Amino acid sequence: QFNNNFQHDSQEFCQFLMDGLHEDLNRVKNKPYVEQFEAYGMEDRLAAEESWRNHLKRHDSIFVDYTQGMHRSHLTCPGCGRESVKFDVYSSISLPLVPPKSGSTIPLKDCLDQFAAGEQLDEHNAWYCSNCKSHVCALKLITLWNTPDVLVLHLKRFTFEKCPDVDGRILRRKIEDTVNFPIDRLDLTEYVLGPIDPNAPPIYKLFGVSEHSGTTANTGHYTATVRNSEDGNWYRYNDSNVGFTSGDAAITGGAYLLFYQRIKGSLRWAGMEKELNGTPNVDEDGFQAVVGKKKKNRR
Repeated sequence: QFNNNFQHDSQEFCQFLMDGLHEDLNRVKNKPYVEQFEAYGMEDRLAAEESWRNHLKRHDSIFVDYTQGMHRSHLTCPGCGRESVKFDVYSSISLPLVPPKSGSTIPLKDCLDQFAAGEQLDEHNAWYCSNCKSHVCALKLITLWNTPDVLVLHLKRFTFEKCPDVDGRILRRKIEDTVNFPIDRLDLTEYVLGPIDPNAPPIYKLFGVSEHSGTTANTGHYTATVRNSEDGNWYRYNDSNVGFTSGDAAITGGAYLLFYQRIKGSLRWAGMEKELNGTPNVDEDGFQAVVGKKKKNRR
């Protein structure tokens, strides 16, 4: 897929690379069939735990341990009001870019707020409503249930536009507004719906930025700004050239992927390991299995 001289998207390559490494390191060798889990009507905590158990039946690697989290997806049919709730696994969060106020930079918080506000699906992403027996432009609300130790934020800079100058082909035009993102402290507490561990809160520091220069996704050049984990210094990588820089220097209209690491503590499975160890198994209807006490031998 990427073994050619074409211009590629670094977000797509990052996802491809992480998925490939995960599969190479996957501890699950024989994957069972797992049906999609409908969580509407269940307590969120129990639904999240059951969804994660199903995920672990097919996926178990160091990438699952520290780079994957879960979000709660809530769909509502605008016609009949039917609702669907599912807990899905993510390894990156795609954030919409909101219009800047008075020509200034866009605070990352505005992008997070827009992400949390939900959206109405368009006809290209319509959802099938079993009540209406048709695909509908549902209302979709995504809420973070938890966050992993390593968090990747994807700034959605590219939009699809028809270009009359190139035979009407569809090009991915770039939004070059500058997003002002935190370097040393990104606090996501208000966006997390699930339990928060005070020993490992969802507070992060930046350690890397993938940057794109150019006007479309089909052209341009990629560079990277990275914090060294040993000396704490920032370095800029441009092909074979490496030089000193600062984290603030990465806050430009080209910042595309933001890589964050949890500042305090560490949570395997984004905290789900503790949740599962402290909660008995429940079935798909939310009923808890009861284990009888072992009877003492009578003498």
